[in-house]
Amino acid sequence: MWSILRLLGFGKRSEQQATDNMIKYLVVGLGNIGPEYRKTRHNMGFMVVDRFAEKNNAPAWEDRRYGFVNRVTIKGRQIVLLKPSTFMNLSGNAVRYWMKEENIALENLLVVVDDLALPVGELRLKPKGSDAGHNGLKHIADILGTQAYARLRFGIGNEFPRGGQVDFVLGEFDEEDQKILPERIDVACEMIKSFCLAGINITMNQFNKK
Repeated sequence: MWSILRLLGFGKRSEQQATDNMIKYLVVGLGNIGPEYRKTRHNMGFMVVDRFAEKNNAPAWEDRRYGFVNRVTIKGRQIVLLKPSTFMNLSGNAVRYWMKEENIALENLLVVVDDLALPVGELRLKPKGSDAGHNGLKHIADILGTQAYARLRFGIGNEFPRGGQVDFVLGEFDEEDQKILPERIDVACEMIKSFCLAGINITMNQFNKK
């Protein structure tokens, strides 16, 4: 009987309804589209969400409006992953569009971003904060009209001479830094999972000191 109902489409509707009723999160990795940027420090957000998708056996990324989108379902939570294709300084357009498209609340938004103020591989989850000169965060705050959204900051260090910031963030990690990145990226993925399942406070308490 159930197989007949599925053929008639009843099963598909119930599955879709179950998906629609899931609690949704939007996890945005900030970066710049294009092979020339793929391994640069400024693409740390892309690297993290790519790894999160891989670790959770997500399907292929879809080229959609304002960005590349993927989906992961974990314990009744649907996590929408987004890599904006707007370039960094227009990231807010993609965030606003996909929050509206997926009906995702502000408290369920998490932005993964590179951070010059932290040593390489250091991770800090915050519920809000300033953009600290980061053009992606600045545009998101401008578009959303608030800085009260969660962000996971991934340290990239600041070993550059005066006036060399642009070349540094658009450059690739050196050999020593590359050795520690895989483990730190995996920790960032665990933080994303914890944010969605346990909430921001528990996740900050558990991971921010590591």
